[in-house]
Amino acid sequence: MANRRVLVKRRKATRNIRKITRTMQLIATARFQAAFQRAMASKPYTAKLERLIEGLARAATGLEHPLMKVREDVPREALLVVTSDRGLCGGYNANVLRQVAEHLDGRAAEGVETAVTMVGKKGTSYFKYRNRPLAEVVRGIGDTPRFEQVEPVANGLMAAFGSGEIAALHVAYMKFLSAGKQTPVVERILPLSYEPAAGEAPAGEVLYEFSPGPAELLGELLPAAVRVRLFQAFTDAAVSEQVARMVAMKAATDAAEDMIKRLTMQYNRARQTQVTMELLDIVGGANALA
Repeated sequence: MANRRVLVKRRKATRNIRKITRTMQLIATARFQAAFQRAMASKPYTAKLERLIEGLARAATGLEHPLMKVREDVPREALLVVTSDRGLCGGYNANVLRQVAEHLDGRAAEGVETAVTMVGKKGTSYFKYRNRPLAEVVRGIGDTPRFEQVEPVANGLMAAFGSGEIAALHVAYMKFLSAGKQTPVVERILPLSYEPAAGEAPAGEVLYEFSPGPAELLGELLPAAVRVRLFQAFTDAAVSEQVARMVAMKAATDAAEDMIKRLTMQYNRARQTQVTMELLDIVGGANALA
């Protein structure tokens, strides 16, 4: 009887866990829909701004801007890492942080120091556990980033680049490609470059009449491009986090259901064994009295 009581308790506890994980899966699904809409809404603006700046930069030949300056004599870079505040999202944070560790080790091997700006409690805890230094910790953004939250972070990093404190800025995050595919990436943000890659033909020739002048115009557009790129990274990370949490909670729910089935089978066998033993006792007693 003790064994049956243990099985009943375990099955009840597993059912409670299944109820929790299923609820969390539904919550993650609802949050994914909202995060997906935000991410998709900003992509057309980001793409259009990039094409506009690219055309203007190529039309204004010989233009120089602090955000486009290459500093090979500065052995220091910045890396912005976007992780989550909460767990229960599978390998989401681990995959991003693995890319970060590879990037940092590679740059260190080349003699380049990297100042890390960390977003998210999970990344902060990981770096503390690994005794890796952090230049700055950004708190309070969460899984619903707003542009006004990202803008101060972008402004601070642009100021550090413009003053020559760092030679480059990279951002590490989980890039959202589709609901079925997300990949951890480390992308360069600064210095900005709008030159065609080797073997790539420039975009179609467009004639521009500048008013105000190209320097003043791009002086406004280039910082805006950096802010928008970083904001897009945050929104991609938010969508990817909810996808990872949906998958993790579904897997947990399925595992709980399998465990409930196994426990039910074990309980039925234990109950059947107990009934059989009781019947044998009755039959044995009847035979003894005969």
